[in-house]
Amino acid sequence: MKLHIAIAIGLVAGLLFGLVAAASGLPFLITMAEGVEPIGTAFVNLLKMVVVPLVVAVIYVGVARLGDLRQLGRMGGYTLLFFAGTTVVSVLLGMGVMAALLPLASDAAAQAVTAAATEAPTLPGPIDFLVSLIPSNAFKAAADGALLPLVVFTVLMGAATGALPKEHKDRLVPLAESLTAALIKLVHWILWMAPIGVFALAAPVTARAGWAIIQSLLAFMLAVLIGLVLFVAATYLPLVRFVGRMPVRTFLRGCVTPQLIAAGTTSSAATVPAMLETAQKEWELSPVVSGFVISLGAGLGRAGSALFQGAAIVFLAWLFGVPLPVTGIAGALLATFVVSFTVAGVPGGSVVSLAPALGTLGIPLDGMAILLGVDRIPDMARTATNVTGTLAATVVVERGVRKQEWFYATGPLRLKTTKS
Repeated sequence: MKLHIAIAIGLVAGLLFGLVAAASGLPFLITMAEGVEPIGTAFVNLLKMVVVPLVVAVIYVGVARLGDLRQLGRMGGYTLLFFAGTTVVSVLLGMGVMAALLPLASDAAAQAVTAAATEAPTLPGPIDFLVSLIPSNAFKAAADGALLPLVVFTVLMGAATGALPKEHKDRLVPLAESLTAALIKLVHWILWMAPIGVFALAAPVTARAGWAIIQSLLAFMLAVLIGLVLFVAATYLPLVRFVGRMPVRTFLRGCVTPQLIAAGTTSSAATVPAMLETAQKEWELSPVVSGFVISLGAGLGRAGSALFQGAAIVFLAWLFGVPLPVTGIAGALLATFVVSFTVAGVPGGSVVSLAPALGTLGIPLDGMAILLGVDRIPDMARTATNVTGTLAATVVVERGVRKQEWFYATGPLRLKTTKS
C-alpha cells in the first residue's frame, strides 16, 4: 500500500472513531479515543525534531552553492511577491464566500457566545516584526522553533560561506550536504509512522467536540471549506500550470502526502520534511530553490489561514450585528494581511490572531471563543491549503529563476534514497 493512501486511511479512521465515541457517549470509547492522544503528540514531536536542523542544512547548502547574492535577492523577491499577492486574494475571497452563504447560518450559533471576555494577544507591529527577524541568539531561536529569525541567520551564514576561498568552502558545503541526506533518511523513517500518528491526532479531538457545536456553525465551516477549494482551483492551479509550466495532475499528485500530514498535524512547519521530499525527489526541483522557498513558506505561506480569517470576520460581524463599511473592510484586510506574516503557525493560531481585525471593526473579541470550539476541521483544511501554496510557490519561483546561470551551475540535486 502506498504511503499517502495509508495516511488517508489513518486520518479517516481517526475521525470516524472519534465521531462514534462522541455520538454514543460510551465512556470506554471516549477513554480509548483520548488514550491514543500521546501517540499523536509523539508523532508531531518527531516531525518537529527534524524541522530545525533540516531547514538550517537545506538553506545553508542552497545559499552557499548559490554564489551570486544578487540571485538570492531575485529569488527572495519572487517568493515574497507570490505569498503577498495570494494572501490578499485569499482574504477577499473568504469574505465574499462567507457573505454569500450567510443565509444558511443558524441563529443557534449565537447561543454559543460565551460571556467571558477574551483578551487580545499582544502582537508585534511591522517595525517590531522586522527587528525580530534578526535573532540576538541563533541557538535560542532554534530552541524556540522560531523559523523566520533562524532562516535569516542561516542565509547570512550561507552567504558568508559562499564568499570564502574555495578550500574552506569545499570543507563546509559537503559536510552540510551529507547532514541533509541523513536528515532526509530520518524523515523517511518518521513518515512511515504517519498513518498511526494522524489517527491518534484526529480521534481524541473529534471525540471531545462531537457534532453539536459543529452543526451550530456548519455555515461558517462550509464557507471556509468551499472558499479554500475555490482559492486553490482559481489561484494556485493556474499559477502552477501557466507560470510554473507543471501539469496540474503532476502537481496535485505530489501534494497528497504533504497535505495529509498538514491536515493531521495542523502545522506547516511539521510538514517541511514532506514538502522537501516531494519537491526534490518526486518533482526533481532545484534544492537551492525548493530549500529556500519551502523553508520561507513555512513561516510566511498562510493564504489559507488568511482566507479563514476573512470568512471569520464576516461571520462574527453578522453574529454580533456589527455593520461592515467599506473603510472597515479595508482596515480589516490590512490587519489580516499583516497578522498573517507575524503570527506563529501553530494550531489555533489563526483564531487567536483575529484580534487586530476584530478590534478594527469593533467586533467583540468574545467571538474568538466561538470559533475555537469548531476550529479543528477548518484548521486541518487551511493548513493543507497553506502547504499547497508553499509547494505552488516553489514551482513558480523555480520557473522564474530557471534562466539564470547559477541555476544550471548548481543543478537539481537528486537525493537518491533506498525505498523502505
